[in-house]
Amino acid sequence: MKNTPFTIDRADVGARLRHRRKANGLTLQQLSDRSGVTLSMISKAERGEVALTYDKFAALARALGMDFHDLFGQPTDTAAADTAPVGGVSFTPAGQHVLYRSGNYGYGMLAADFAGKRMVPMRATVSARRLEEFADYIRHPGEEFVYLLSGTLRICFEDGRDAVLQPGDSLYFHSTTGHIYLSIGAGDAEAIVVCSEKSADDLGAA
Repeated sequence: MKNTPFTIDRADVGARLRHRRKANGLTLQQLSDRSGVTLSMISKAERGEVALTYDKFAALARALGMDFHDLFGQPTDTAAADTAPVGGVSFTPAGQHVLYRSGNYGYGMLAADFAGKRMVPMRATVSARRLEEFADYIRHPGEEFVYLLSGTLRICFEDGRDAVLQPGDSLYFHSTTGHIYLSIGAGDAEAIVVCSEKSADDLGAA
C-alpha cells in the first residue's frame, strides 16, 4: 500500500454534518444556538463552500453528538483492514493518516477510525504567515500539546504572549485561551498536535 493520506475534503465533511443535523431533527438555527457557530458558517460548511478550523468542527461535533470518528473516519469500503482499531489499539502507518485542509492549516488526523477517544492527535501542517489571515483567535475546550517536527512555528496567544518553537521544542497550554499557529520559517511548519476535549479536572470527575 502506498504511504499517501486519505484526503477528506470540505464537501465530505459538510455532507456528514448535514446528514447528522437532519438525523437529529435540528434546523440550522438550532445547531447554531447549540454550537456557537454562526448560521451562515454552518450553511456554507454543509454546502462545502468553506473548510472549518478545529474549533468550529469540534464545536459542531459536540453539538451534534458526533465522534471525530464519525466526522473524519474513512468509509468502511476504503479503510484498510490492518489499520482498523482492534482491542483498543489503533495503528496509523506512516503517511496513511486522514487529511483535512482548511485555508491555513492541514489537519492530518491520526487514529481517525478510533471511536470515543479523549485525545485528538494530528499531524498538522501550518502554512499561515500573518495574524491578519484569521478573523479571530481559535478557542476550544480542553488542553493542547504541540511538538514541532520541522520548520519554525510561532504560537500567538490573545493575551499578548507568544512562543517560538524550533524542531524538537514542545508546548502545552489550555486551549480555551485564544491561540493562532503561524509558520515563520522558509516553508510550512510541521508538528504533532494533540488536543484534549476535556481538561484534567473534567477527566478526574468523570
